Parts: sequence; C-alpha cells; structure tokens
Amino acid sequence: MTLMLSASVLHEVLDMPSTVEAVDQIFCDIALGTATQPAPSAMGVPGVDSSFIVMPSVAATPSLASVKLLADIPSNAERGLPSQRSLIMLADHVTGSPLAILDGRVPTRIRTAAATAVATRHLARAGSKVLGLVGAGNLAVEHVVALRCVMDVEKIVVWSRTAQRIAEFTSAVAGYGLQVEAAASPEEVIGLSDVVCTLTPSVQPIIAGRWFRSGQHINAVGARPRPSEREIDAEGMARARVFVDHWGTAEAKSGNYLLALAEGAITNESAAGELGAVVAGQIAGRCDDQEITLFNSVGIGALDLAVGKLAYERALEQGLGQHVDLSK
Repeated sequence: MTLMLSASVLHEVLDMPSTVEAVDQIFCDIALGTATQPAPSAMGVPGVDSSFIVMPSVAATPSLASVKLLADIPSNAERGLPSQRSLIMLADHVTGSPLAILDGRVPTRIRTAAATAVATRHLARAGSKVLGLVGAGNLAVEHVVALRCVMDVEKIVVWSRTAQRIAEFTSAVAGYGLQVEAAASPEEVIGLSDVVCTLTPSVQPIIAGRWFRSGQHINAVGARPRPSEREIDAEGMARARVFVDHWGTAEAKSGNYLLALAEGAITNESAAGELGAVVAGQIAGRCDDQEITLFNSVGIGALDLAVGKLAYERALEQGLGQHVDLSK
C-alpha cells in the first residue's frame, strides 16, 4: 500500500526542530557516502517555457530512495498559478515498494529553511544575534522558525518591496517576542545583521558583495534553480568563502555560481566545498571571526528524502494520510 500525504497532513506531522536534525544528518550521510545525491536533470520541449526537473536521491540508513518531480513554469504567473509545483515519491530501496507520494509544497518550504539552519549552525560566527531577511514572504517566516533552532536570535531586520508584506511578516512572527525592524533597503539589512538570508526570486542581483561585512554569514536561498537567475552579484561570490549544497547541482542550476564563473570573478576551485563535508568534519567551516561565509542553497533531492522519511513515519504513527493500492 502506498500512503498519499496531502499538504494539510504534512503541515500537521512536520516540525522544524526535527527537520533541522534530519537535514543535518542527510548532509553528513552524503559526505560519508551512505547517501547518494546525483545531479538533477531537466526536461523540456520547444515552444513552451515549462521545465521539469528530476531530483533523485537514495540513502542506506533509512533504506529509502526518493525522487521529486519539480515543474518550473514561469508563465504560470500569468495564469494565477504557482511558478513551481512538485510531487515527491518515496520507495523502499531494498524491495522497490512505493511507500508514499507527497505533495511537495510543505516539505520543500520546511527543508529549505532547515538547510539554511544547518549551514548557519556550522558556518556563522559564534554569538550571532541579529538575523537579516531580504524578502518577507512565507519562506521568511519559515526561516525565523528554523534559525531560532540554531542561534540566539534577538532582533530581526527585514526588507520587502511592500509595506503590506512587512506588516504580514511582523504579525506572523509576533508570537516569538523578537524585535523586528523594517529596513529601507537590502543594503541596510546587510549593514545591520550578523546572519543574512536572501529569500527573493530575483532574476538580477539584489545583493552587492561590496556591502558584506567582516565576520558575516550569508545564506543565498531565494534564486530559482535557473542558470540565468541570481540574487548575489559576482563580487559577493568572490568576497565570501562559499559552500554549496551539492557540486553537481550548483554546476547545473545555480545562477549565483555560474554567472560569477562566466564573468571571471571566481574559478571552479574558488568554492570551499560542500556543506556536508563541513558537517562530517572533512573540511573546515568558518576559519575565524573575520571571515565572510556564504551558503549557496539551490536545493537537492536528499533533503526531500530526509523530510519525506520524517513525514511518512509520523503519518503512519498517527494514522494520517490515505492508503492506496497502486497495483490494482
């Protein structure tokens, strides 16, 4: 029997602290070779702007294989639909049995923020207390939840293009008792923050590397997985010590990385390595309190496997979801 998990069920069974730990472990597993993370592959046909990205992974410890099918369709905005939609399938990697099919929205949002939290845990300067957010949508709210798992946040500095979005964000995080300051610009966010998360679907750079401050940690998260789009300019990628979620993914889909490479600001050897190698203790993370570090987050299938496993097990325990016999 295959368990079908809707967005409402996934919202009920997933929590951020557990997801952060699951994501931390899967990054480590990739580095140790007990999980496999291939590069994603994209499919499309001439004449339409839709791209379908296949994001697989397999891990020995949970005995699972997973694949996410991500539809990236820019013209959906004109239809009043999300530009990105996805489904995740889990299978037993020993028998091949299809275990679960998950709506991708909730897992993607939560695991993306959890990956940022893992990077911040391992790369940010000790004692960081001011969190900067460039972008104030739902992903920004999720990042507040995630970053509170790994740092002692005292103040949030946030920027958005609209005052309404800032007001909605402030209301959404009011229960955490944190000071929230609206910034006038992305540059002001950078200037006031210890840890910065960029969370916008920018096509052109919205963050200039010349703004970076000594000792700062940057999480570059918002750019869609398209080689021609980026949030961070080439100078930013050159000034920071850069860590990627996965080399094959960065080389295929990260505009932050590929455009800086094309402009000659960095080389193939410029990035320090994969985040998982830091988690596993194979390479150093932050070297000193003056270093600028940057996590280039594109998104990898192993994170979907980690959060999918957590959701599947909890749904079974709680009797949630719908069982379907796909063999009939």
